[in-house]
Amino acid sequence: MQRLVFCLVYPFLYLIALLPFRAMYWLSDFAYYLFRISGYRREVVLTNLRNSFPEKNESEIKKLCNSYFRYLCDLILETLKTLTMTEREAKEHCIFHRADWLDKMYSEGKSIIIVLGHYGNWEWAGPSFTLANKHQLNVIYRPLSNPYFDNMMTRMRTKFGTRITPADQTLREMVSQRKKITATAFIADQAAITANPYWTTFLNQDTSVYTGPEKLAAKFNYPVVYMRITRKRRGYYDIVPELLFENPAATAEGEILEEFTRRLERQIVEDPVIWLWSHKRWKHKRPIQ
Repeated sequence: MQRLVFCLVYPFLYLIALLPFRAMYWLSDFAYYLFRISGYRREVVLTNLRNSFPEKNESEIKKLCNSYFRYLCDLILETLKTLTMTEREAKEHCIFHRADWLDKMYSEGKSIIIVLGHYGNWEWAGPSFTLANKHQLNVIYRPLSNPYFDNMMTRMRTKFGTRITPADQTLREMVSQRKKITATAFIADQAAITANPYWTTFLNQDTSVYTGPEKLAAKFNYPVVYMRITRKRRGYYDIVPELLFENPAATAEGEILEEFTRRLERQIVEDPVIWLWSHKRWKHKRPIQ
């Protein structure tokens, strides 16, 4: 059944990916109205926005909600566009601003750990980094339940040379690649479902955070780099690397996770529209002590 679903859907997805960018965004505008009619996760988004921005009135919250769904339609189609994007298009639409200190780390043989959130087009961030840097990028991901769509996403994510590793194989992969100069990337703002997550306040709410990126950074003493993604205009992004910790082994427990959370939070407050508000980020509650 999973194969049948994929075979029926894939031709339409590929046709969408073949569209010129202008036509793709016309389709996105149409898709937005379908989202409005369907009401897909609208209450989830509204609740997340209300709890995150208690200072905003209901009119402001609904405006943000509508702007978010417009962006979500763009993001979905931009992700599909990766199927047919050329190297030139990837470089033009998502510009990585190289840093001298990052090149210096490579010349010194230092691998790094990258942390970022579901903010802006994180799927385009992978090719952007790979095409602009010498570090071998390895993105940690969670496989899709449908293996055929998972294979499609794997081809999209690796087409320009990026490697990907399932989350449950992260430590094994990092150990095996220890003699190489790598950049291991974590999208680190998902709801943590582990037994002992790190708890903090994020966007005015109790929030669980995965401890894996911090523990691995400290274990291997790989500098921690935050990727700041900004949207310049529709379909165009900038990525600027920011060094958070050069010597993670010397940090206190929770220090890396707290700094990442605060950095992502500042970006969301500056431009709330392009974060993944339809994700049920706060479905887990802090245990009562």
